[in-house]
Amino acid sequence: MSGDRVQDRKFFVADREAYDGAAALLDTFGEGALAEAAARAERCRGLGNHIHYTRWCRVGRAILQLGDPDPGGAVH
Repeated sequence: MSGDRVQDRKFFVADREAYDGAAALLDTFGEGALAEAAARAERCRGLGNHIHYTRWCRVGRAILQLGDPDPGGAVH
């Protein structure tokens, strides 16, 4: 994945809030949802708000998971 900052797309997002945020951004921004999550994370980091920074990072990971055509992992 040359140039892609995400090294491993097989990760776990632990909270429902991240998926709710991902769904909301996907509904509003479509293909631009990941870029919007990243922009929000960077804004929060710039303001020193690390709690919301990590929230938007989790939302971004959830967007990647929801858009992965081959999610892999355990089925349960």
